[in-house]
Order: sequence, then structure tokens, then C-alpha cells
Amino acid sequence: MFSLSLYQNSVITGVYPASPSSWLFVVIAILATMYTRSDPSMGLIAKIQEHLPVSQSMSTQCQAVVSAVLFSTMLWLMLIFTMRLCLKQLLSYHRWMFEQHGKMSTTTKIWVALVRIFSGRKPLLYSYQGSLPNLPVPTIKDTVKRYLESVRPLMDDKEYERMTKLAAEFESSLGNRLQWYLKLKALWASNYVSDWWEEYVYLRGRSPIMVNSNYYGMDFLYVTPTPIQAARAGNSIHSFFLYRRKLNKEELKPSRIPGTVIPLCAAQCERIFNTTRIPGEETDTVQHWQDSDYIVVYHRGRYFRLRVYQAGRLLSPREIEFQIQRILDDPSPPSKGEAKLGALTAGDRVPWAKARTKYFSSGINKRSLDCIEKAAFFVTLDDEEQGMMGDDPAASLDRYAKSLLHGKCYDRWFDKSFTVVYYKNGKNGINAEHSWADAPVLAHVWEYTLATDSFQLGYNAEGHCKGDVDPSLPRPVKLSWEIPPECEEQIAQSLAVAQALADDVDFHVFSFQEFGKGKVKKCRVSPDGFIQMALQLAYFRERGTFCLTYEASMTRLFREGRTETVRSCTNESSAFIRALEGGEAADVCKHLFRVATEKHQLLYRLAMTGAGIDRHLFCLYVVSKYLGVESPFLKEVLSEPWRLSTSQTPIQQVELFDIDNHPEYVSCGGGFGPVADDGYGVSYCILGENMINFHISCKHSCPDTDAHKFGDQIRQALRDLLKLLSPSQTEASKTEESQPKVKKEQ
Repeated sequence: MFSLSLYQNSVITGVYPASPSSWLFVVIAILATMYTRSDPSMGLIAKIQEHLPVSQSMSTQCQAVVSAVLFSTMLWLMLIFTMRLCLKQLLSYHRWMFEQHGKMSTTTKIWVALVRIFSGRKPLLYSYQGSLPNLPVPTIKDTVKRYLESVRPLMDDKEYERMTKLAAEFESSLGNRLQWYLKLKALWASNYVSDWWEEYVYLRGRSPIMVNSNYYGMDFLYVTPTPIQAARAGNSIHSFFLYRRKLNKEELKPSRIPGTVIPLCAAQCERIFNTTRIPGEETDTVQHWQDSDYIVVYHRGRYFRLRVYQAGRLLSPREIEFQIQRILDDPSPPSKGEAKLGALTAGDRVPWAKARTKYFSSGINKRSLDCIEKAAFFVTLDDEEQGMMGDDPAASLDRYAKSLLHGKCYDRWFDKSFTVVYYKNGKNGINAEHSWADAPVLAHVWEYTLATDSFQLGYNAEGHCKGDVDPSLPRPVKLSWEIPPECEEQIAQSLAVAQALADDVDFHVFSFQEFGKGKVKKCRVSPDGFIQMALQLAYFRERGTFCLTYEASMTRLFREGRTETVRSCTNESSAFIRALEGGEAADVCKHLFRVATEKHQLLYRLAMTGAGIDRHLFCLYVVSKYLGVESPFLKEVLSEPWRLSTSQTPIQQVELFDIDNHPEYVSCGGGFGPVADDGYGVSYCILGENMINFHISCKHSCPDTDAHKFGDQIRQALRDLLKLLSPSQTEASKTEESQPKVKKEQ
């Protein structure tokens, strides 16, 4: 049934934007014209009839019908190709993004109408894939110009002059040669960036992926739907598999830019489930399996295989809860070396690759490791209680973030596409490996799971999952291991590396509720631009200087697009901050602020439309390495540290949540570790009209960084910017109206 559904969907997607039934319409139309003695084929049907391998039993009329059907099919395929080409050209139009908000040109209105016409009626999840344009290769001249502009506020005159000379030399010589090879790749590759980005940025990294690459997502901030750990796992796991069923049947609606008809690439969705990163000595690989009917559950040092399908039927939430409770009640001890086995995935990659080859390539260890790697996803039943709770809710959120980011360094399987963590008090969270997809893809799954768990499935009065249990269900199977002492020693070494990394992470999570995007929009400013200016101001106040700033943008308007960098620290933003901190008049600062945010919006739009800087420079660098040539310019560009790495986590499925009326049902968002040893990682989530959640990370080992102090700087910067833009409003201080009426958990 599963393969039949896949075949059916592949046919529907393959003929999109037409439909299979349209073939019949074309055939009937052509046959009808034949009976009116007209020939729309202009003699082609007769030509086809002449060359048919005719059997003696086929009449002339039958030959004519077969020829007409063949012609109709060719015509239908040509129409599909033409429609797809037209849609691809339409989706290559990006001028709409640069038009003033609320003012749409006549050209764009016509374009929107044509996109609707060519998009068909009910596209499946992957219907648009063949119609998405390829990512364009920017010109060397434009990239170099934008790069130099981006580093100007970070360099003094002498440094900037030196970099300008390096750039000019690169542009006039080696750059053109590298560009030629890159354009050649762009002709045959679906995306000239994505495969290299996955390989060289993620898979070839030899340092631990825990903290350095993996990221996390949190549960609801104020609400825990049930305090029963097994029940929460039952509903949640069932919801994940409901999502996977929709994904496999392509019943999920194609992702679009909010408020538009513009589709986004869905290629990353293919590897959400049944996917694992496999370690290698030189490079890792991402392995994806077509299907998996079980998950692997970790609890108190033991690994269990839990089948979630029985005779082809997905277990109900109550049945999954029953099975999870069996694992929680299982008194068996872990095998020798089993308890901290997961530390191998948390440490350096080369020792893990060697250990995998030496100790897990045959026998019982291979079977158990295969079971983990081929599972739909990984589940950890944690003995701790987490979430915002107790007398110090702020500190509890920090602990919650660190628990999701690294846990105990051995109780997550960091190589799995994602690990779901269920805590003793019913809270949950997710840790995700980064190479296979970017955060918005997994966030889409997480939003669906949270909403389905709480609003669709629900719990009974006692907090258990609804429904009945079949007590004859086979028990979850405990995985067996034979870990030799040498492997235990390697596990201990990997754990020591991972523990040192985890202990060095300083985290601060807070929910800013003094105001949100509602008041920012009243000031006629982009909320994202507003927050980015606040981050620049906070950093300048803390360090007294500016830094290279990374803001993640997406390029999913293009086929197999992933991310691009917005360099948020600009000449305009630095001019505004210097004016504000230098005590310039409010009107001057307001003007400079608007210029800075407009520049930020322009850079964001350029990044989304394929005119960013960093992915182009990265690919030129890769080409230079393939050719064995050195570029001082590219080497210096690629070695510059991102001391402020930022990312917004937007809510994609707003229809699943009623944030205005039920603000307690909001996720706190998610976060990631610091990119630079002496820098900050900042993730933020804009929720409703009155809330912005921040996740700030840095390292204790750096004397110049402090996540909590930087959080204080961000709060003050937000207040000061709102005060600047709306001095008559006193809402920059906290008011009853600007806060959700919710109670914090105790």
C-alpha cells in the first residue's frame, strides 16, 4: 500500500502542473476533431500511422485511433513541459520582494495571477520541485563589491585598503577562472551550493557535532499538557508518525512564503525520518532508509527497540504509552559498556569512525547499531525534570536549554536526524543533527507534533492518553551489546571530550514580554530589522566595537536551496549606533535607524533571491581547492570569525495555534551553540504581538563573553530603540496589557 501510494504520488508530481486526467481530455479532444474531418496534427497523425508496426489483424480505423492516441500523448507531454517551463520562468521573477510593503505594481499583480493559473488546483508536497528555478551564480564584481562594503565598518583605513587590493587582484585574475568552473557546475547541478555546503561545512567537520552543530527545540513555555512522562511520549510519538504518514503520502501542503502563493523547496523534507549521520575517518555520510516501523528508546543506560506498528496498524497513543511505561518499569541493568555508549556520537568524529569500524562491523554489536541507525527517530526518557519551574524560572530555562543541547553527553544519539527527549515531569524537547536539513524544516514537524498532541489527541482526566490497550502487545526488545574494554576506553575518552565542551557552554534563555512585534510594526519598522539593530547595539555596548555578524536567511525559493548569510553589521547600522551612543539628536538617530533597517531588509531580500555574498565566496574557495590554487583573498575571507551568529525561528503554521487568545500555548523556540569561541550564538522567536523569546549561548572559557550580561544588554537595547522610535509611548516598560495572562509552572 505504501509503495502504491508512492507510485501514485510520483505520477501526479511527474506530470504537474497538469493532472493525469488531463491526458484523457487531450485524447478525447483529438479524437473528436478526427470525426469532424479536421486534422489538428497537421499531418503528424498520418505520419505516425505510416510508421506503426501494424499487425494484420488491426484495421485501418484502429490504426488511426492508435496514432491519434500517440499524438495526443506527445502533445500532452509537450504541454506539460511548456507549462512547467513557464512556471519556472514565473518563479524566477523576484521583483515583487523589493516593492514597498502594501504597494503592488501592475506587473506583479499580473505575475501573481499567472502563478496561480500555472500552479494547478491541488499541488502535492513535491509538486513544485521540477518547476523551481536554479540558484543563480552572482557576478564576481557584485560579490566582491558587497563583500568590501560589508567589512568596511570592521576595519580601519589601512586594513581596508589592504583588503581592497587583495579583492581587486582576485577579481581581475583568479576570480574569473574560478567563476567559469562554478558556472559550469551550475549548468548541470540542481543547486551549485547545497551539495558542497552539506559536505564541507557539515560532514567533513571532525570536531564534535554536539554543541558545535546540533541544535534544539523546546516544549510549550507555560503549559505541560500532562505530567505523566509515558503519556506525553505516547501522544507525541503517535503525532510524529501521523506527520510521517502525511509526508509519505505528500498530503502536507507545499510550504510557501507567508501570505503569498510563492512555493518553497521541499527537498529537505525527504530525510526527516529514518535518517542517520554515519561517521567516517575523512568525511561522514548521511544515510536515509525508505521506511522504518520502530523507534529506539534510551532509558537509564539501556536501549530498547519499540515497534509502533502492529500488523500494519499504527499503535494508538494509549498503546504507545503502555509500551513506554513498560520500558520505564523494566528493572534490567545495562550491559557492560552500554550505558554511556552514546558518548561516541558526542565526541570527535575520527575516534567514533574508527571505533565503529573496529567494534561495530559484525555480530551482535552491528545488529544493535543497525537497529539504532535505521530507526524512524531516537527517543530519550530522561529522569530529570525540566522546563520553566521553581523559585527561579529564569535559571530553570537555562538548565532546560543545556539539557536539550547536550544532556549528559551520552543519553542522546546525536547522529540521528533528531532525538526527542521526554522528561520525568511531562516536558519534552528535541535535539537535531544539522547536516540533513535546516531548522525550519524540523520546526514544521515540531509545531505539528505539539499542536496534535495537545489540541487533537488530548488526554483523559487522569492525564493518560485516550483509548484502550491491547495487553497482548509484544514487549519492547532490549538491544544487546558486547562492548570490549578497549571500546569502553574509547567511550570514556569521547565522553571526556564531550563533557568538557558541554561544561564550557554558557546559556541564557529569556522571554521578553515588555513589547513585541505589535508595537514595533506601529513604528513602521520590520520586527526582524528592529531586533538585529538591537543585537548590534547590545554587542557594541558590551565590547565597544562591531563584529562580523551572521544572520541566517533561506534560499528555498530555488531548487534544493538551503541558507544564505545576511551580514547584519553594515556601514548604516554602525553609523546609527555611533550616533545614538554619541548623544546625537533624536531626529538624526531616527533617520539613521530607518536607513540602517532599510539596508538590512535589502540585504535580506538579496540573500533570499540568490544575490548573497557568502555562499558564492564559499563555492569559489571550494573550486580553488579542487584546482589546487591558493587565493590569499578567499583564504582570508573564509577564516574570518562570526562573533555574533544569529537566527530567527518563525512560527510557520500559525493556524495550529491561537497565540492571541491562548498565549500559554507557545513554544519557547530553540537555540544552538556559539559559532566562535569568543562570540555569541543568538536565536530568537517572535511570538504573537507581545513576546520575543531569546536563546543566547557563549563559552565560559572566554573572559569577554557572558550570556546573562549580554541578555541584559539586549533587553536594554530593545527598550532604548522603542523609546527612540516612539518617545511619547511609555509602554517600553512592562504593563499588564502587554503581557500574556498566564501563570508560570511551579
